[in-house]
Amino acid sequence: MKKVEHAVEALIFGSRWMLAPFYVGLVVAVGVLLVKFTQEFLNIFPLLLESGENEVVLAILSLVDISLVANLLLIVIFSGYENFVSKIDTSGHEDRPEWMGMVDFAGLKIKVIASIVAISAIQLLKAFVNVDAYTTEQLAWKVGIHATLLVSGVMFALMDRLAEGTSMQRHAREHRDGQR
Repeated sequence: MKKVEHAVEALIFGSRWMLAPFYVGLVVAVGVLLVKFTQEFLNIFPLLLESGENEVVLAILSLVDISLVANLLLIVIFSGYENFVSKIDTSGHEDRPEWMGMVDFAGLKIKVIASIVAISAIQLLKAFVNVDAYTTEQLAWKVGIHATLLVSGVMFALMDRLAEGTSMQRHAREHRDGQR
């Protein structure tokens, strides 16, 4: 029976590799964003001569937006792969991000929601720069969605903090009980 248990556990542990294609797909998505970023970047130059300040600002905000999404994807790729599949061996590479390998699942959630809120803020800013293109109702929806994302982010952070506090209290109690 112990052999069967070990085989099931090895299968379950090995199943984490089924996530690897998801992360490879996200790497390809970063490449797709690079193509889109390049297109948007090249579209700025004609705007410099033909359009007003608002159009140029909107184009630049689009670049920032694409950049934030790409950053979010990299955070998910690195953290997700390291948390759920395998450690990434960078062999002490000097360009290794400091946070790599230190972001757990709770930290990943916070980084994802913070990135989503930042992306939402850029979308809201784009709407306000181009306010004439939106109805009052559309702007209200954008503000409401952004506020909802912001409140959700704060709630995620509070829940993680409460859970961390509970975990620390439990460890302190266990440590104290162990000394008696």
